[in-house]
Amino acid sequence: MGVNVGYARCSTDKQDLTAQREQLGGLGVPAERIYLDEGLTGTNRARPGLDQALAAVRAGDTFTVTKLDRLARSVPDALAILGQLSESGVRFALGASVYDWNDPFSRMFLQILAVVAEFEANLIRQRTREGMVIAKAKGKLRGKQPKLKPGQAREVRRMHDSGDYTVVEIAEMFNISRPTVYRTLVRVPAPVTAPAEEA
Repeated sequence: MGVNVGYARCSTDKQDLTAQREQLGGLGVPAERIYLDEGLTGTNRARPGLDQALAAVRAGDTFTVTKLDRLARSVPDALAILGQLSESGVRFALGASVYDWNDPFSRMFLQILAVVAEFEANLIRQRTREGMVIAKAKGKLRGKQPKLKPGQAREVRRMHDSGDYTVVEIAEMFNISRPTVYRTLVRVPAPVTAPAEEA
């Protein structure tokens, strides 16, 4: 008899990942056979946990997810994964229901779910972009702020130009990284000294 392998993914919310693990456990997936991806979107195909889960299943096993959008949020990706499982002789379980990819009705149902998942992902991205545009227009969305205040940045430039301090020493004094020191030096140009007048 085959084993039950589960996969769970969350983009940001750890609580969602915990809920998925509990649901998978309730569906008969052993804790050691639940593979996870945290902080990765469904449109990102580079998912180590998913790759491990797909590598762990064998013919006769069952691959279980709580929702199809946890597996993938693009139609081509979902169909490719489901096709791969079917070719390997692995059953696919969506919650408590097992679907046969070779059955026309099951395939149609899963394809519809994949389209819905992709639509929802695109809708979320669109709303995020619109929200950022609105926030930027209201002045609430700003780029990454410098770690040093203007006076501190000028002091970094002065200390560096004096030749008395190394970049490492300056970084330690201001509690910043060396790359930050270099970025500060680029942002704060060296003062231009007037040429000495000839006698």
